[in-house]
Amino acid sequence: MTHLIRKLLRHLALEKNRAVGLFRKFCRPDGEEWAGYLKRHGGLHAVGLHCSIQRNVTITDPTYVRLGNNVRMSGCTLFGHDGSVNMLNRAYGTSLDKVGKIDIRDNVFIGHQAIVLPGVTIGPNAIVASGAVVTKDVPPNSLVAGIPAKVVCPLDVYVERMRKECEGLPWNDILKRRGSAYDPRFQPELDRMRIAHFFPDDAGQGAPAKDL
Repeated sequence: MTHLIRKLLRHLALEKNRAVGLFRKFCRPDGEEWAGYLKRHGGLHAVGLHCSIQRNVTITDPTYVRLGNNVRMSGCTLFGHDGSVNMLNRAYGTSLDKVGKIDIRDNVFIGHQAIVLPGVTIGPNAIVASGAVVTKDVPPNSLVAGIPAKVVCPLDVYVERMRKECEGLPWNDILKRRGSAYDPRFQPELDRMRIAHFFPDDAGQGAPAKDL
């Protein structure tokens, strides 16, 4: 019965844009499924292929947002306008406007609690670190971090550094067998090996959390 209810809620949300709150609450769509919903019903200017948008992402002005292929966002905020304008217009009797597009190109990751301000282009091939505040364009092939966000290193240098680090991991063989995508079949063994590596002195490896 529960499976049928979830199937119905998915159909209503994804196909009809109805019962979306219930869909979020009971089906808990992952990033790819939620990106699929937003692509159809979220009002974004464009959304490419293989995108992932977590449910805790905030997009204030979707009309001005364009996403390329393989864009992944986790708990970040995209601002398409400057909210202070409304206060200024009332206070000074003006008719000001300050909005801007956010153009996120192919192969971009935006981390948790990062903030992207209007009028910027990100990528292609870029990472915005968690907590960064993006106030200007993020160059292609770059990793940016900080407030305001600045280039830390070229992205291909970062990838090569991570590749070398992974070669020394006890579970690197599993990562190679798993491939580039998440596969739940490998997760139990990955968790077991990681816990044994992280907490080598803990006799209760893999057991429920306990008081220390």
